[in-house]
Amino acid sequence: MIVFGLSDIHGVLDPVWKMGKFLAEADVVCLIGDITHFGGKPEADRVIDAVACYAGRVLAVSGNCDYPGVDARLDEKKINLHGRVETIGGVAFLGLGGSLITPFNTPNEHTEDDVRRVLENAEQQITRGKPLVVVSHQPPANTACDRLNNGGHVGSAALYAFIERYQPAACLTGHIHEAVGIDRIGNTSIVNPGQLGRGRYARLEMFPDGARVSVERFS
Repeated sequence: MIVFGLSDIHGVLDPVWKMGKFLAEADVVCLIGDITHFGGKPEADRVIDAVACYAGRVLAVSGNCDYPGVDARLDEKKINLHGRVETIGGVAFLGLGGSLITPFNTPNEHTEDDVRRVLENAEQQITRGKPLVVVSHQPPANTACDRLNNGGHVGSAALYAFIERYQPAACLTGHIHEAVGIDRIGNTSIVNPGQLGRGRYARLEMFPDGARVSVERFS
């Protein structure tokens, strides 16, 4: 199975059209939050419909810059992963939307306790023995994927603890635009492709015992 991760689209459709021929390669395309730039249902529809023109299957979580209408639309389209597990082709996907509290008072923010509760509830839906991909707008703490330009880390300790304990095959993340890269927590690959508008996306090739992960470019 081939899985693509698109992060921080922020409602800009031109990059989606540019990478259309690449999207057609994927069995599943995951939208990793900030689908819109402070938008709701209509703005979410435009992005989801553009991706769906090429993708075989779309799954998504909202980001901190998405208003509640985005989650409502993801629910209506039955593609919302937040707090739930969806299994496709023997691969389980678990989602976490929004972000931790930011200095900017964005519309979709949560505490570490909120994150912990969502992950604990979702974990009960996991069938052991299947490869698991976590799709989280908020990156886990203390990795290359949550590091600001000033060197500070702003990721979630609760998500880090979940990954450390469960050891999923991969975690697709975003939110911190400058923290493009791949890191590891134990056997789990953590990948932040950065803002889609910069021409990058995550590519996962899934195997029964793990995932081959890369950050790819398009132009």
